[in-house]
Amino acid sequence: MASYFEEHDCEPTNPEEQYRQNALLELARSLMQGLDIDSGSFDLSDWDQRLPPPAAKAVVQSLPVVIISPAQAGNSIYSVDGSLHSLLVTFLTHCVDLTDKGVKCPVCLLEFEEQETVREMPCKHLFHTGCILPWLNKTNSCPLCRLELPTDNADYEEFKKDKERRRQREHRLEDLHGAMYT
Repeated sequence: MASYFEEHDCEPTNPEEQYRQNALLELARSLMQGLDIDSGSFDLSDWDQRLPPPAAKAVVQSLPVVIISPAQAGNSIYSVDGSLHSLLVTFLTHCVDLTDKGVKCPVCLLEFEEQETVREMPCKHLFHTGCILPWLNKTNSCPLCRLELPTDNADYEEFKKDKERRRQREHRLEDLHGAMYT
């Protein structure tokens, strides 16, 4: 009768190799315990699987209202004083696409009209009030860059803090690992 190792076409492990593998496992365990990582905190909620809650009502109400300038509306290829330098500055600061007439709302894709009032997110993206308010009543992020606004949901705010702590711990572990092998 064939032995287990012959039957599975493998060799018994070298005791020295087994000791090294166990030592690495013990090192990993001690690092995890030393950093006081609670493995139960990874299952606090299922926020990773769902949309975030709506933005805080006070934050949404305090979004600045901006009046669209003639240069942003695209009514003139030159800026207010008519100089090419001002046109370049306007282009670079307001991301005016010269192939289009003017700046567009990223949600509805309609161009902003001169003297129209729009809402400005903290990330400086501009939106029609009728476009951004329904969005922020469903989720707390900018539809363009995903910058998150605060919410009124204490559980979600705690989840964001825990997520940031985990990210910092992972970063510290990567730094420690990098320091060991440089």
